[in-house]
Amino acid sequence: MSSNNQKTSYSRFACIGTGLSGIGLGATLKRWYNLDDIHYFERQSQPGGTWLQNQYPGCACDVPNVLYSFSFEPNPDWTRILAKREELYEYIMEVAKKHHLLDKMTFGAQVEKCEWFEEQARWRLTIRDLETGSLFSHECQFLFSATGLFSNPRELDIPGVKSFKGPIIHSARWRHDVDLTGKRVVLFGNGCTAAQIVPNVLPKTKDLTQIIRSKHWILPPIDGPTLDVLRWVMKNIPGVQRLLRVLVFLETERQYKLFQMTDAGARVRAKFRETALAYMKKTAPAKYHGLLIPDFEFGCKRRIYDSGYLESIHAESFSLTDKPATEITPDGVRVGGQVIEADVIVLANGFETGGFLKGIEVRGRNNENLHEHWERYGGAEAYNTTSVSGFPNLFLLYGPNSGVGHTSAIIALENGINYSLRVIKPILDGKASIVDVKSDAESQWADSMQTGVKSTVFYSGCTNWFVETKKNGKRWNATVYPYSQASFWRRSLFPVWKDFEFSGSTNAPGRNIWRRLFLIIGIFNGLMFAIDYFSGGCYRKLLLDGVQHVLSQLGWQVLYEVWTALESKAKAAVSLVGNMTRAGLRLFM
Repeated sequence: MSSNNQKTSYSRFACIGTGLSGIGLGATLKRWYNLDDIHYFERQSQPGGTWLQNQYPGCACDVPNVLYSFSFEPNPDWTRILAKREELYEYIMEVAKKHHLLDKMTFGAQVEKCEWFEEQARWRLTIRDLETGSLFSHECQFLFSATGLFSNPRELDIPGVKSFKGPIIHSARWRHDVDLTGKRVVLFGNGCTAAQIVPNVLPKTKDLTQIIRSKHWILPPIDGPTLDVLRWVMKNIPGVQRLLRVLVFLETERQYKLFQMTDAGARVRAKFRETALAYMKKTAPAKYHGLLIPDFEFGCKRRIYDSGYLESIHAESFSLTDKPATEITPDGVRVGGQVIEADVIVLANGFETGGFLKGIEVRGRNNENLHEHWERYGGAEAYNTTSVSGFPNLFLLYGPNSGVGHTSAIIALENGINYSLRVIKPILDGKASIVDVKSDAESQWADSMQTGVKSTVFYSGCTNWFVETKKNGKRWNATVYPYSQASFWRRSLFPVWKDFEFSGSTNAPGRNIWRRLFLIIGIFNGLMFAIDYFSGGCYRKLLLDGVQHVLSQLGWQVLYEVWTALESKAKAAVSLVGNMTRAGLRLFM
C-alpha cells in the first residue's frame, strides 16, 4: 500500500479534516469517554477549516458568536456580536490547544483512498504527503469525515479564463500578495461573501465592477461591539452566557417558521420581507433597486445582514450589472458586447456543494464505491446526516443534509458528533466491533430529506445552493436539513437502535425487546398517572404527545443502560451512573 515502505500507523479513531467538526470530535471524545486515541489528516498547513481558508477582506461570521461557538467552550470575550475571521480563528486554535489536539494532526496530508477491511474491522487510509509526493497508509477502527460543506471553491465557467493576464483570486484562496490599491477590479458574485468584500476593498480600488446573476434579500446590520459590561457579566456571573445562548437559539428557531410553506410561515416571511424591502430602498442607490431587490420569497436564498455593502455602492467608482459575462479576455471581461477592463478578477461565486468527500475514493463492504452508491440515490445522502449503509464504522460530520439556513452551523455539527458517539457506545463498551446502518433505514431517511425540502421556501422558485439541479434536470437536496434544529437535537439524543446492525456480539442494543417494551410501558403509564393526578388532568392533553415521544425514546436509552449494568460487572454500574447523569445534564445545557 505504501510506496515508501513505511510501516502502517494505527489509531482507534481517524478524522479527515481539522476544522470545527474535527476539533469538536476530538474534544468530545475526551470529555465523554476520556479517549484521546485519535489522529487527524489535513491537506492544509494548519487547522481551522473554513476559517483558515477564507481570509478575504471583511470576512466575518453572520451568526451571533454566543451561538456560533462550541456549547462546551463558551467564550465571554467576543469583542463583537459577529466576530471577524481573525477572532474566530484564534478561538478555534485555543480550543484545539486546550484539548491537546494539535500534536495529533498531520498537515500537508491528502487522503486519497479509504478501504474497509471486514475481517479486521478496520479502515485503511492511503495518504499522500503533499510536500514529498510519497504515499503512506494509516488504519483505524472508526473513520470520521470532517471535510466540510464549503471546501472546494467553484471555478469560473466562462471561456478564456486562462488568457487573462492578471491574477484571478477566489475568496476562499485570497492572495495577500496582491495589492488592490489603484487597481481595476471585476468581482463575480452577489452573496454573503461579496457583500463583505465590496465595502472593504472598494475604497482602495481605482474602480470596481460587480457582475451578479441573482438577487438577495438584505437585512439591516445586527453587528456591533460587545459592551464591556456585558463581557464582564458573562465572565463573572455563572449561567448568564448560557442563558443568553439559549435565548439566541430560541430566536433563531423562531425564524425557522419562515422556511415552511404554511400560513404561519407566510406571515413570518412577510415581516422579514417588509423589513428588508424598506431597508434596501432606503439604503441602496435608487438606480440599482431593480438589480438588487428580489422578486422571490424571503428565505429562498440565504439572507444577508448588511455590513456596509449598500452604503458603499454609492461610490462613483462602483458599477453593478446583471448582464452575463460571455468571455474572459487578456485585459478584462466581455459583458454585453463590450470589454470591462480589469487588472484583477475576484471570485465570490461560492463553492461546489453536495460534493462530499470529493476527490477521495471510499470503498466499503463488497468493495462498493461510496460515490457510486450516492449516484444510485441521485445525490449525496446519509442516515441522520452521518451514516451510509455498507460503509460500517464511518461517520460523516456536517454531512449530507446538515446545512442550516436559520441558525448556527456549530449546533448542527455538534448534534452530528454527539449522535455518532452515542451510536458507537456499545462498541466502546466491548459489546460489538462493527456498526452499520440498515439499508431500508437509510432509504427512508433519504426519502424524508427530499420530501421534506419540497414543502419549504427553498423550493419556491429561486435558484439556491441548498437544492442542486442535476444535469438531468432532477433536483436533489444534499445540503439542507428541512426541519428545525430542535428536532435534529432530539433525534441525536436517542439513536433508533433498530435501524442499526451491530456485529461481533450477541448483546448489541435492541435485544430482549419484549422485556424492555413492558418496562417502557410501565414507566410511561406510571408517569402519566402521576401527571394526571397532581394536575387534575388539565395538562394531559397538552403534554401527552410530546411526553409520549420523548419518554418512548428515553425509555429505550434508559433500559439499555439498566440492562447493561445488570449484566456486567460493578465497573459498568459506576459507568451507568455517570452516563445517565451526563445525559440528564445535556438535556438542560
